[in-house]
Amino acid sequence: MRYCKEYFDDVRLVVRTMPGITTLFNKTICITGATGMLCSAVVDIIALLNKEKSAGIKLIIAGRNKEKTAARFDGLLQNGEYEFVSYDATKVGEYLPQADYYIHGASNADPAKMSTEPVETMLGNILGLKTVLDSAAMSKGSRVLLISSGEIYGNPVASDEVSLGNQQEDASEGKGQYIKENTFKETDYGYVDILNPRACYPMSKRAAETLCASYYQEHGVDFVIARSCHAYGPGITPADSRATAAFTRNAASGKDIVMKSAGEQIRSYCYTLDSAAALLTILIHGTSGEAYNISNKDSIVSIREIAEEIATAAGVKVIFENPGDAEKKSYNMMKGSALDSSKLEDLGWSAKFDLKSGVEATLKFYK
Repeated sequence: MRYCKEYFDDVRLVVRTMPGITTLFNKTICITGATGMLCSAVVDIIALLNKEKSAGIKLIIAGRNKEKTAARFDGLLQNGEYEFVSYDATKVGEYLPQADYYIHGASNADPAKMSTEPVETMLGNILGLKTVLDSAAMSKGSRVLLISSGEIYGNPVASDEVSLGNQQEDASEGKGQYIKENTFKETDYGYVDILNPRACYPMSKRAAETLCASYYQEHGVDFVIARSCHAYGPGITPADSRATAAFTRNAASGKDIVMKSAGEQIRSYCYTLDSAAALLTILIHGTSGEAYNISNKDSIVSIREIAEEIATAAGVKVIFENPGDAEKKSYNMMKGSALDSSKLEDLGWSAKFDLKSGVEATLKFYK
């Protein structure tokens, strides 16, 4: 991630249009998964608010590696500008420090690791959240934002018992048609093959959402949920196996983009700064106990289309290769994952980066 004036101009752009951002001033925010793609962009926004708006936001970063955290935010945060606390999402840990807001982003979002480490993936999505919810229960009056995923929707089901609008799916054969106009609303739930180990991610995210609802009923913990679409941006890591991350790394180094499928699956995409602004909007304005989709309605495209957009911006080509067995096992189980963001937009959020400008910014600030 390359911090520079142009990048912070983009941060200022999303901050200027965020509704009610001053609600966070002089509050304490504890973030898990702060070095990940989404939450690192949230940290960027908070750091800018503190430096330029004297927001007085106390930032607590909970993670496993203090040195990795310091390296990720080198050039942004100095010693004393945040508090680091030890936290492992795969284990039930001690209470986190008291905070007004907890943002739980710690999760294995790497498809390759989901395939090779399904147990750790599930534990990280449930046990790590329990620590956050217990901490919020102790803090009294805190709000928890769970970063969930659009994968929880599964594949559309059409039967006498289940109706999902105009989406059609034969769950028994695993076949179905998914077109760009079909989008999941927050009340649409489809089919997930729970005996497929790759279901470790969507099923544990589903369980995490129910755990939040259970803590709300039993312990009065205030919570909101963000169901993120496919985020992309410059904050990717060398080990990230997601398609857009691999496309970005290749393109940024002048190599052709390699696709391991026809890339016909439709996905919702959203640039990381827009996603981070959406997270904070949900944190501030979301109705307790409800979920909100994050999706840029102008960036609902196929995997091939985003690959071609990245290739065009970088001046490289898209080529095709057959996937290996291990790669096939890591694939997203959803045939289409376009999300309807109208509920989020009703809170006052809107995306500032279309696909073209988001891709250009990704390549410009990636290092």
